[in-house]
Amino acid sequence: MPTSDAVTVLTEPQVYLVGKQIVQAPELERFLGDHGVNWKSDSDVPAEILAETAGRVCYMSFAKPRPGGNATYLNHIKQVGHGSVLEHGVWNLLLTGLSRSLTHELVRHRAGFGYSQLSQRYVDESVAEYVEPDIIANDPDLHAVWLDAVKQSHAAYVKLAELLNAKLADPAAATAAMLPPDADRTTRRKAARQAARSVLPNATETKIFVTANARALRHFLEQRGSTGAEPEIRKLANRILDVLAQDSPNLFGDYQKIPLPDGTFEIKTPYPKV
Repeated sequence: MPTSDAVTVLTEPQVYLVGKQIVQAPELERFLGDHGVNWKSDSDVPAEILAETAGRVCYMSFAKPRPGGNATYLNHIKQVGHGSVLEHGVWNLLLTGLSRSLTHELVRHRAGFGYSQLSQRYVDESVAEYVEPDIIANDPDLHAVWLDAVKQSHAAYVKLAELLNAKLADPAAATAAMLPPDADRTTRRKAARQAARSVLPNATETKIFVTANARALRHFLEQRGSTGAEPEIRKLANRILDVLAQDSPNLFGDYQKIPLPDGTFEIKTPYPKV
């Protein structure tokens, strides 16, 4: 995490798995008992258990499951493209070290996703961090141009926020900005930051809390882990895959990572578009 004159430069995203489901085993057992069957998944991953349960409900196939357990069952689901079953497995991910450019692309993934993102209106960006593309970071001349531009934008934001805060302390200026003449300091700071942020670049680092289901996440991995994806979001897709494949190998273990010339990896699966 290199730092230069109060500007911190980032090049790698971070993924935190902060939440996931639990299985209400007594209720599942009560359902099975009410229908005269005795079944138990051999997985201990909630999302895998729930996906298998949902699939078996479709055909009431609890009584005589085929050999192979949860891994074989979910692999068959992927083979036949019964993707709706995967929508029942959900994760909560906290993503950091991302540029605003990346999140503009990320939030285009709508079905199966929920988002809560850092607010530039409320959060002081005078201590902001910036995400540098590898193609620029790896070239000293390009890096110098990029860093100079970021520093100028950062300095302009800080100065604008300071001047706007002072300006809005004047009741007449506050009224002109559609604030109450007696607006408190918090309201004035918010108004100042929302105007000052207009000079911040797309490289400004942001944090975003994401909730998504397995089917939506698989679509994201295949779209954003492809060779045609932007390199920064391809990096993120790989980080998310690492986390999910470790947590749920039966849902995400079919993916392969293929090295690319730019140092990132393409994500491939024999079961696309499930």
